[in-house]
Amino acid sequence: MNELGKKGEELAISHLRGQGFTILKTNWRYGHKEIDIIAQKGKTIHFVEVKARSSRFIDEPKQAVILRKQRNIIGAAEWYMRLNENDCEGCFDIVSIIFYSNDRYVLEHIENAFEPTF
Repeated sequence: MNELGKKGEELAISHLRGQGFTILKTNWRYGHKEIDIIAQKGKTIHFVEVKARSSRFIDEPKQAVILRKQRNIIGAAEWYMRLNENDCEGCFDIVSIIFYSNDRYVLEHIENAFEPTF
């Protein structure tokens, strides 16, 4: 993971905790599939994809979560739920961060950003 991505994940974790989420796992893998952050709030497990970009990019970070990436996250999430039996619902979030300088950024947390579609 590059430095910008690592900083983005740290900011996302801090943001989620500030919003009352409990962080269950970070960088959880099942095979070649990875979920950046698995967090819980109430009876919902949030599978969070973090995308960070510098302001030099034309597209927004959240646009990088293409269908193939969504399917990988969904597949890993299904296995996480099977391996960690609980009575929670699951949803898929994106935390999008645009860095303008070292200490200036815009963070957007999109809850229920996509749904399982196969």
